[in-house]
Amino acid sequence: MHATTESKSKAFIDGSRLITESCVRAGADVFIGYPITPANLLYLYASKRFPTMLAAPDEITTLQWMAGFATAGHVPVTATSFPGYALMVESINMAYMQELPMVIILVQRLGPATGTATCGAQGDLSVVYGTISGGFALPTLCISSIDDCWDLSAKAVETAIKLRTPVVLLTSKEMVMTLLSYDWSKLSEIKPAKVKTFDGKAPYLPYAYNDSLVPEFLSVTQKEHQVRITASTHDTKGILQNTSPEAIENTKRLQKKHEKHISDYTFFELDEQKDADTLIISYDITAQASREAVKQLRLQGKKVSFLAAKTLFPIPHEYIEIASRYSKVVIAEENLTGQLRLALFGMAGRKGVTGVNGIAKMISPIEIIEEVLRNE
Repeated sequence: MHATTESKSKAFIDGSRLITESCVRAGADVFIGYPITPANLLYLYASKRFPTMLAAPDEITTLQWMAGFATAGHVPVTATSFPGYALMVESINMAYMQELPMVIILVQRLGPATGTATCGAQGDLSVVYGTISGGFALPTLCISSIDDCWDLSAKAVETAIKLRTPVVLLTSKEMVMTLLSYDWSKLSEIKPAKVKTFDGKAPYLPYAYNDSLVPEFLSVTQKEHQVRITASTHDTKGILQNTSPEAIENTKRLQKKHEKHISDYTFFELDEQKDADTLIISYDITAQASREAVKQLRLQGKKVSFLAAKTLFPIPHEYIEIASRYSKVVIAEENLTGQLRLALFGMAGRKGVTGVNGIAKMISPIEIIEEVLRNE
């Protein structure tokens, strides 16, 4: 029996392999990691695919080494879960202030603490939201389908390079470890992004900026210009200035930079049905259940729309505008407290907004359908 063209383009594959390959093709060239479940497959594949791969002794060292590579012009990636991410938070703040491009893949597991390593969840959203001291925005993309493993991973690397910033790529155990038949012939081409470097003859100011609000980069390995990289409050020369007007404006710029370019890294899936008054919002693995719930509800003659949030932070204004068009909004997420619901609508909430929540199990389409039909 001869293989058909269709069968030759299919593979039994998991999301980890697609994420790894996508990051490399997008321009990431270093992987540094400490093995941790459920991110172990990313660690394994990275050891075989990245040009440079280092096994760190712990997660704090991982981020410090990533910062070192980034100052030399490389684009590093790591993968971890909550316990590792918790150890990385201070160093992520450091890299954020230094404006160093890197990607942190956060594969969620059931918490709190070390939790259950083999049980997935969507419990880390609030931690990511509060990662940067002062409430500054940390660009966070979230995979909601197997196709996103390819497309969004490349966008995470591209965003990190373009904005000179750490980027979090949020996902979960089911997304990165589930094997499935996948047609790789439909994968889009990925063009590598490159760090924009300073090539002027004038004295180099490491944090000087133009209308883009993104300073030009210069590797510490070159010998023509002095380069200062610092994580403390600094002026455009990279000199510690504490509360001088120039240093404070430079600090404010970090938030403005992400707000100015948010349209470049705003990604979402919107399936609107005409005359629908109910909107289902979801992200990550629960988006899969939500898609099925929408399909079943429409077969029953119910009109319902669906929004899969793929950019989580900063929260795109489009989400609020879309939600405002619906009298009933159901937000499905695999945590008890409704972390996305709180991020979108605050503690006061909004009339007509409810949630489907739970832990230690995946949310089923039936649960979402029941919430949509409740009090009809």
